[in-house]
Amino acid sequence: MSNSIVPDLKSYEVWFLTGSQNLYGEETLRQVADQSQEIARSLGASSDIPVSVVWKPVLKDSESIKSMFLEANATDRVVGVIAWMHTFSPAKMWIRGLDALQKPLLHLHTQANVELPWSEIDFDFMNLNQAAHGDREFGYIQARMSVAHKTVVGHVSNPRVTQQIGTWSRAASGWAAVRSLKLARFGDNMRNVAVTEGDKTEAEIRFGLSVNTWGVNELVEAVDAASETRVDALVAEYEELYAVVPELRRGGERHESLRYGARIELGLRSFLEAGDFGAFTTTFEDLGGLRQLPGLAVQRLMADGYGFGAEGDWKTAVLVRAAKVMGAGLPGGASLMEDYTYDLQPGAELILGAHMLEVCPSLTTSKPSLEVHPLGIGGREDPVRLVFDTDPGNAVVVAMSDMRERFRLVANAVEVVPLPQPLPHLPVARAVWKPAPDFATSAAAWLTAGAAHHTVMSTALGVDAFSDFAEIANTELLVIDEKTTLREFAKEVRWNQAYYRLAQRM
Repeated sequence: MSNSIVPDLKSYEVWFLTGSQNLYGEETLRQVADQSQEIARSLGASSDIPVSVVWKPVLKDSESIKSMFLEANATDRVVGVIAWMHTFSPAKMWIRGLDALQKPLLHLHTQANVELPWSEIDFDFMNLNQAAHGDREFGYIQARMSVAHKTVVGHVSNPRVTQQIGTWSRAASGWAAVRSLKLARFGDNMRNVAVTEGDKTEAEIRFGLSVNTWGVNELVEAVDAASETRVDALVAEYEELYAVVPELRRGGERHESLRYGARIELGLRSFLEAGDFGAFTTTFEDLGGLRQLPGLAVQRLMADGYGFGAEGDWKTAVLVRAAKVMGAGLPGGASLMEDYTYDLQPGAELILGAHMLEVCPSLTTSKPSLEVHPLGIGGREDPVRLVFDTDPGNAVVVAMSDMRERFRLVANAVEVVPLPQPLPHLPVARAVWKPAPDFATSAAAWLTAGAAHHTVMSTALGVDAFSDFAEIANTELLVIDEKTTLREFAKEVRWNQAYYRLAQRM
């Protein structure tokens, strides 16, 4: 029944573009093409880089550069371009192309050889291998034009180089997914809550995503339309995949609760598929004719790659979807998360995160327990849900806030730890983590930034992927990690406030 909507990142392309000029003659240009093809092949063969690297013919004049960038813009499978100036490519040739480019750009500052053949170097060698200043010319024009880009420096045989390019290509893939994202809100956001509000029109302008609302009873119609045969098949899948408690199994006294949970999943899935949606939200304050708050269904849809935000929080749903795509193929997962409560033992502080029901099972490699319990909120029947502990390891939590003239991302590097003690009376999926650099600094910085209480937690990605994503999206990012001090963080918040107000479009 599971149907992943996370794309195979190999279906995405990054075009490898090499700059030169006609000054050097055909023999030199042939060597440029041969060497740049070898570098593109090396990148394409790297396990660090999940997308397909496609070499393109050497660019030698303004018209061919502009045409190449326009072609990249018009090709949906292209998520970004890598540019390298093998020889000296006069930067004025790149102005019209860079002005037209709408895809993410990575500037690779490299050269064909690792070591210099000192005893063999002549001026023909110097003419051929002059990226050391050819790339500086390209760097100047990018800075002069304020072109958003990432710069990676080093030989492509260096794992640090391929890892950086791989992270950027994941961010570019996430950006491509967001640019085409359709998000369905079932009902509005939770009443009187500030941080889940947001300017949906500005989000479409900035990110390209579409956010619209449907009445919950339109979803109810899809839920009620689920056939008994399909419900039977899905319940059988549940019993195979999860540790289903006896009362929910066939013949159990609460088996009907599980069947209704299956109906919700079938209805939600069919609605999202029919509308080509990649993300959605629900809210416990607007359930219409639903008998349960969706729990199990949301968890499983997130596991299949859908973005989700609770209480109508569409901004977090966008982040979850982006994280799902960026983390494709990596160990770990991504989920809606919420800071709930603290263990404040001095020097050993921890954060306990969870949500009412909706934490994605991609965060665990254990077999979740499928249970039913009262919720105490929403005024409906007891909902079914998966219960598990998030696997220990490094992770990042990221929030998006609408700051009026811009969207702000805040990312905190964290370490998920094993539960210090069992939680026998907390029947929801959960995570316990230690934030960097320490609890007090992390929490104070988070509050200073006005970061949201809903986040995406990714155990597959680090801060670098979201940093590249923010750069591509031209969106503010504040990072809280092991280097953070509250004094410097507060300064960055103030500087950003001034910068983004001055830089916003008239």
